[in-house]
Amino acid sequence: MSSLITWLKQSRKINRRPLNWGFALLSVLLIVSAGFAQDKTAAFLGLFNLLPFFLLFAAHSALIQTFAQLRQMAWVLVIGSMPVVIIGLGQLFLGWSLKLEILWVVLDWTIAPGGNPPGRIAAFFLHANTFAAYLVIIFILSLGLWIEQWQLGINKNSVSSSHSPFPLLFLTVAVIANFITLIFTSSRNGWAIAIFACLAYAFYQGWRILVGGVAAIVSSVLLAAFAPLPIAQIFRWVVPAFFWARLNDDMYPDRPVALMRKTQWEFAWSLAEQHPWTGWGLRSFSELYKVQMQISLGHPHNLFLMLSAETGFPSALIFSGLLAWILITGIQLLQKSKSINTGDRLIFFSYLLAFVGWILLNTVDVTLFDFRLNALSWLILAAICGVVDRYNRQDKLTSHQN
Repeated sequence: MSSLITWLKQSRKINRRPLNWGFALLSVLLIVSAGFAQDKTAAFLGLFNLLPFFLLFAAHSALIQTFAQLRQMAWVLVIGSMPVVIIGLGQLFLGWSLKLEILWVVLDWTIAPGGNPPGRIAAFFLHANTFAAYLVIIFILSLGLWIEQWQLGINKNSVSSSHSPFPLLFLTVAVIANFITLIFTSSRNGWAIAIFACLAYAFYQGWRILVGGVAAIVSSVLLAAFAPLPIAQIFRWVVPAFFWARLNDDMYPDRPVALMRKTQWEFAWSLAEQHPWTGWGLRSFSELYKVQMQISLGHPHNLFLMLSAETGFPSALIFSGLLAWILITGIQLLQKSKSINTGDRLIFFSYLLAFVGWILLNTVDVTLFDFRLNALSWLILAAICGVVDRYNRQDKLTSHQN
């Protein structure tokens, strides 16, 4: 509803943005691709995972314009994550279950006792990996808020030094709870991106000791998982098997070749080469893979390869280019604007880091099939673009006045 109202009130502003023209062109190409699909019904249904979210992005990038809004949205997301974390932990350790369905497309919450797959927390998300993607984004934002509150607490020269300790206490609990829950998703991708985020924050803050500590822990886990056995055995005395056995797949031996990401990526690339211009149609990968490999698989675990195979190289390249544009303009703002205070820089850096985490997740998975996670992802992109657009307009106005 907020997207529709924003479109009605700020349509002229939205229509003037070149980035929105790019998404409009991409939308046209996706519709054309669906028209050439073998299964046109499935392809046109697949558009609903993309086109409505382009509209959401365009509207909210006009609505979210300030660092205060970024901070407020981050707080809402972190606070909202706590019930989800509790549900996930209850699902895994207490056997909680729930089936709530209202007209399927309106509301469909399923909490399977013991997780999905069994033994891996999923809460009410489609899969443990999808839940891990959500937790990674929330973990990054909560860690950014925590660092900001911690800096306010130690800054004795600031009037904010006498602020209530409750926000820092709550964020400490939120960061730890999200990280622990992320561990129990058993998502290797989620673990890697969370560690990457910690290192990125440490580099950004200049905490060299923390960088060294995290690097030592990561190296120990990797050596326990992949080093020659005599060396690995030494580290396995310290590193729990839960981590190293998950990393090197000892926890899940005899995995079928068809479930290997390398196999899926090669098949998706071969599909893209066969129909390079319009692809095979959205939602076509699963059926084609089943015919070839005799196994059901929803997607090829790489968003960009999936778009190449299903919509063609032009659409995939434009989509990737638009994401690169958003990231580059965000980094440029972070580097060039001296008028941004330290706290605002940190919160903006957190959003950029969450965006990078989302890109990395989508190189080894596909997150757009869960509408909640998809909406969250596009809101983060919209927030980055909204702030960048506002500051660019201010810079142009200042230069004209001078």
